[in-house]
Amino acid sequence: MTASPPAPSKSFRIGIICGSQRKPRVGDQITDFVHEIIKLHSSSINNTATFDFDYIDIETLSLPFYDEPGIPSKITSPEEYAHEHTRTWSRRVAALDAFVFVTPQYNWGIPAGLKNAIDFLYNEWKGKPAMIISYGGHGGDKAASSLKLCLGGTECREVLYKAARGEQLKLEAAKNDGIWSSERKRITGAWDEMVALQK
Repeated sequence: MTASPPAPSKSFRIGIICGSQRKPRVGDQITDFVHEIIKLHSSSINNTATFDFDYIDIETLSLPFYDEPGIPSKITSPEEYAHEHTRTWSRRVAALDAFVFVTPQYNWGIPAGLKNAIDFLYNEWKGKPAMIISYGGHGGDKAASSLKLCLGGTECREVLYKAARGEQLKLEAAKNDGIWSSERKRITGAWDEMVALQK
């Protein structure tokens, strides 16, 4: 009896998107925390897939407010956009297979910069799996719902005050204690669901 050959490894490119542009902010810390949990989790399970991550910080994109004359849903190639900043953004998103959005909740919604970055494109996002991590002083469920609509965890007061001042939250993905450690299973569970959709 001959052993069957090992299954070929699949490679996926995942966008890790930090949606906060606020100064001071803790969104980058939370995004880093989520990113580290996903990397630790994906390397610890027996999986034939490999993952390359593109860390996208909305703050550094420098996109203007939406200024394209065309309708994104009608555009199928980066060359069809009028502006180079949109063509660059289009190529970056089109190259990705799935997305992890990390967003704060502002007035029951998502930050304008994140919404603006999403609105520039359409087909580049279409049909690709995504997971949403949201946070805020009143939790992030409404931001998650808002972002879910765009795409078709409650913290304690002490953390809220630290976040508002942009202080270090001491988020450590490899440790089982500290704030947000209880969210590990929800993050990895959502990650596993998203990966399953790509098979």
